Amino acid sequence: MVIKSLQLQNFRSYKDQTFKFPIGTTLVIGPNTSGKTNLLEAIFLLATGKSFRAQVEEEMISYGKELARTKAEIKGEEEIDELEILLTTGRIGKRKMTKKQYLLNGVKRRMVDFIGQLNCVLFGPEDLEIVVDSPAIRRDYLDSVLEQVGRDYRRASLSYKKGLRQRNKLLERIRDEGRAKSSLFLWDKLLLENGEIISQQREEFINFINQQPDYFGDLVINYEKSIISPQRLAQYQDKEIAAGMTLIGPHRDDFTLNLVSEGEERNLHIFGSRGEQRTAVFSLKLAELEFVAEKIGQRPVLLLDDIFSELDHERRQRLVEVIPKQQTIITTTDIHLIEPAYRRKVKMIKLK
Repeated sequence: MVIKSLQLQNFRSYKDQTFKFPIGTTLVIGPNTSGKTNLLEAIFLLATGKSFRAQVEEEMISYGKELARTKAEIKGEEEIDELEILLTTGRIGKRKMTKKQYLLNGVKRRMVDFIGQLNCVLFGPEDLEIVVDSPAIRRDYLDSVLEQVGRDYRRASLSYKKGLRQRNKLLERIRDEGRAKSSLFLWDKLLLENGEIISQQREEFINFINQQPDYFGDLVINYEKSIISPQRLAQYQDKEIAAGMTLIGPHRDDFTLNLVSEGEERNLHIFGSRGEQRTAVFSLKLAELEFVAEKIGQRPVLLLDDIFSELDHERRQRLVEVIPKQQTIITTTDIHLIEPAYRRKVKMIKLK
């Protein structure tokens, strides 16, 4: 899979700019605030329908503008497709809203049908959050990987989240208004059906990662699954009504990254040094790259956001060995972090 070109209009710092990418590696060089990460964000948005940094989607639209566009021409194994996302902002009453439109070859598509046309793996300094931050961050990470590679997962995830919101509202009404408990039946059924798909595919991904000795070695992921079943829903029903929220299911899942030494596992979230945590994330992202490649039958695009400054020499060299396997776009503020011999082999884009 290759991105041939990327056009950005009113996307963050870009007024109207087009980038051309070769099949191999592109090195994007520039100081902080020059727009390097914005470029990768636009690509990631086309792949996942989400930003990896915006708190609200309106942030991606240039200040003072009402519409932003990111458009890419991509080449798969055979066909060339044009992917486009339009971001528009406006008001509905007193509320400010941002809307996304997804277009494949100029034709509007639903998000669930658009995502997965472009596949990428992003690796940046923020990925350390996977180890050190909250379970919600780790669930978002699982979703970002699995939604790219599986339409069934995308549909199940979307349906589960909608059903969860409705079920939580109903639990509040049962508690506050005396609605019948039997009214939970349809939402329970929806969560059970979609929750099974989500849990199964999360488990498949984690098992794959744990079976990558070249990358994962003395690391292991433990999947802490919040099992949802008819029996557990019945068991937790009174507690959920009292709380006004659903207390079990994939939205409560978590996983831990553990270092194995002399037969003992050490949770790196709690007991890991910053260096060990960085190493674990580095290994996880390399294994993720192989997972996505196996699932889609071709190499995804690799996006490296100013990551060389975060790695020691050994891991930089290991990453350089992986880069030629697929199209790679690298951003950096310091060109000297890239070996001179390697610089001569790549296309350079300089931003000011």
